[in-house]
Amino acid sequence: MVLSFFIVMFILMMNFVWRYIDELVGKGLSFSVIIELLFYATANMMPLGIPLATLFAGIMTMGNLGEHNELLAMKSAGMSLPRILSPLMVVVVIVAVASFFVVNNLVPYSNKKMMAILYDIKQQKESMEFKDGIFFNGIDNMNIRVGHQDPETQLLTDVLIYDTRERNGNMTTTVADSGYIYMSDDKKFLMIKLFNGETFETTRNYKWSSENVVRHQKFAVQNGALAIDGFDFSRTDMSLFSNHQTKNIAELQVDIDSLRHESDRGSARSYEPLLKSYLLVNDQSAFGLFDSVKVDYSYKKAADIMAAIDSLPVERKAAIISKASTQARLSRNSLNRNEDTAKDSLNKLYRSQVEWHRKVALPVSVIIFFLIGAPLGAIIRKGGLAMPVVVSVLFFVVYYIISIAGEKMAKEGTWDAGFGMWFSSLVLLPIAIYLTRIATNDSNLFNMDWYAVQINKLKARFGKKSEAEK
Repeated sequence: MVLSFFIVMFILMMNFVWRYIDELVGKGLSFSVIIELLFYATANMMPLGIPLATLFAGIMTMGNLGEHNELLAMKSAGMSLPRILSPLMVVVVIVAVASFFVVNNLVPYSNKKMMAILYDIKQQKESMEFKDGIFFNGIDNMNIRVGHQDPETQLLTDVLIYDTRERNGNMTTTVADSGYIYMSDDKKFLMIKLFNGETFETTRNYKWSSENVVRHQKFAVQNGALAIDGFDFSRTDMSLFSNHQTKNIAELQVDIDSLRHESDRGSARSYEPLLKSYLLVNDQSAFGLFDSVKVDYSYKKAADIMAAIDSLPVERKAAIISKASTQARLSRNSLNRNEDTAKDSLNKLYRSQVEWHRKVALPVSVIIFFLIGAPLGAIIRKGGLAMPVVVSVLFFVVYYIISIAGEKMAKEGTWDAGFGMWFSSLVLLPIAIYLTRIATNDSNLFNMDWYAVQINKLKARFGKKSEAEK
């Protein structure tokens, strides 16, 4: 299982690396930062790797025993398959319990750390590299072009710098025969040393298009230090990154209770203001525009109100319609605002419930995968990596597709969160029971020779019937 686990995690890690390779390359990140990110990413993928590793290990272990006739020897000694699997079952239960603590404690912390590191990497600018004849614009409001950079001495030749950092619109153009441009050790300053050059400073006013002032200066040596930011790797407080994936089961339960009450209050707020404050206004001032008409305000029958409005003059009728339109518009805005709040709370509630059930369902899925893998290995009787890998991947793909579909339904509220997250386990559990049963009874389900014999028997039977008919 250790071998299977590392193989699976390596494959998953390669997927992560290819996904974020563009953000990691060219930033000048230290080796320790990359290792830290990969460590937390690996911990984050363990809930996906542990069940697959269990399935893979179960098939490989029992397949090796069957291939070398050791399984046959134990059965000949009177040991049933459940008795043979019982020590392995104890180990798998321990792994399943440990997987719960991994997904409940380690994964939320790793998620938070990984999101913080990825955010810091995205915020960091690419390292400063000069390419011959190409402008480097990694520094805000500054463009630098060099003709050539010596790879050994780092000496730059044919240097051109456009500096537009001043807010008043002034631009400084610097041309030099050679020089050095590099960052300080703390990556907070750009150090510039140029030789044999000229500086052109263009001063612009509100008539800059016709009255520009150009200052020209020659120099033999020019030194400068410009403050820059974004090139040093700064750490962000990971407490700022908090969602349903960064919380343990106790914190999720608190969130679920709070979000359930909040969504209920939001739904109530969506209709109460609409009914009490806008539509069913028990205020005669709202109908004061036609006080001359006798209307039962306590009851406000629709027929009486419409009859009263029809009996009014055109001017007063238009005023009533305008007031009604304003009330309807206000009620619509209030309803949309409260409904958006309620939907947001409900969406967070569904995601928190999904994450809660994910943590509980993982240990059960580990046990189910073992109950699938071990009988399959006993039936296939093939060890090594070839057949176990093929069968493991097929079963895991089915499990993954069902899990993704159930999770999507649960997050959308179409299914209950419990049913959506346990749906894949409910589908695979009967398969595990069936495979265990036929493996215990020494079924020939995957014995190709048995199928060949049965096919030959059918051919012989049909051949005899055709001869008899002739």
